[in-house]
Amino acid sequence: MLTGIDHVQIAIPEKGEDEARRFYLDVLGFTEVPKPAVQAARGGCWFELGALKLHLGIDKGFHPATKAHVAFLTNDLQGLAKRAQAGGYRLAEDVAVEGYDRLFVFDPFGNRIELMQPK
Repeated sequence: MLTGIDHVQIAIPEKGEDEARRFYLDVLGFTEVPKPAVQAARGGCWFELGALKLHLGIDKGFHPATKAHVAFLTNDLQGLAKRAQAGGYRLAEDVAVEGYDRLFVFDPFGNRIELMQPK
């Protein structure tokens, strides 16, 4: 029986850690946490925000996830959108989902991230 999700992993290209930090720390508000030594040798970075755990892993054959995505809940959709726009990140709207305001933001590598705020 499954009981929850421990973390979500998103692929990034080699040497993308600094760009990733600017987006995931400065725009989305995550905090970076140290990776265990074995995983640190592979590159990438790990982030947390409350109970959310996000792992960014290096993929040598990287291509952005433009359809598959993670959806984060927020209580400040407009604030996140403003920070993303100020950072030069692409935003996109989609069809409405009942009970939510939402939008998509694309990380520096083109990965699609959904941001959802309950109404």
